[in-house]
Amino acid sequence: MKRKLWGGIALLALAAIWVGPAQAQAQEKPRMYSYVGFWDIPRAQWADMAKSDAGDKAVLDKAMASGAIVGYGTDMNLVHSVEGPTHDQWWSSMSMAGLLSVLNQFYTNGSATSPVLGSAIKHWDAIYVSRYYNWHSGSWTGVYGTGGSFKLKQDAPDDALDLLAKGVLVPLFEKMLADGSIHEYEIDTEAIHSEAPGTFWIAYIAANADSLDKINQSVRDAMKASPLSSYAISSMVDWSKHRDFLDMSTATYK
Repeated sequence: MKRKLWGGIALLALAAIWVGPAQAQAQEKPRMYSYVGFWDIPRAQWADMAKSDAGDKAVLDKAMASGAIVGYGTDMNLVHSVEGPTHDQWWSSMSMAGLLSVLNQFYTNGSATSPVLGSAIKHWDAIYVSRYYNWHSGSWTGVYGTGGSFKLKQDAPDDALDLLAKGVLVPLFEKMLADGSIHEYEIDTEAIHSEAPGTFWIAYIAANADSLDKINQSVRDAMKASPLSSYAISSMVDWSKHRDFLDMSTATYK
């Protein structure tokens, strides 16, 4: 009973934040879809992978100019795990049709079956959808893509992710976007499901290595300033399922 009582109070605290001054920043947006191809490439082929990514740029730039996509980029994993990828390539669109039109071009021009991709030890794809996101327009290389995967508890409310996004995450990320610590953020769920229900991802692009420290401090300060928000997150998220990632990234956004 005590846990339920404090959980309810914490959710009310989130709701209070939601309807406060940050409300204008914390609105659900039109769906944005992202296609991500993950690859585990042998180290000897990493230079070939970079050339392959560069060769795809013309297709992606053309798709962005036409409005089919709104962003694209690549990531090279900096913290390797036994099961994780070494590289990924992604692009984002405001429609599934725009997303798949680019994929079809890569299958048509042979990029999807290039020798370096054929050398992959493992490969898998994902299609995500986001309703909470924002970015700076521009192109960046040598930036840091980071974030993590999270799993909602079974007894979390149906609108748990909306509460977390609107009450805590979006206001925090909008502040960091405004001060230049990050260039982009998004909160993703799967559009094509291959993970357990209730899984979501938070991803953002840090401007530089110094920004990583600044971001981590901002998160700690925000949780310290609002203990009930921190409790609300813990009451809805199963932290035993949480995993982080850190990439060296390139990114272009319209």
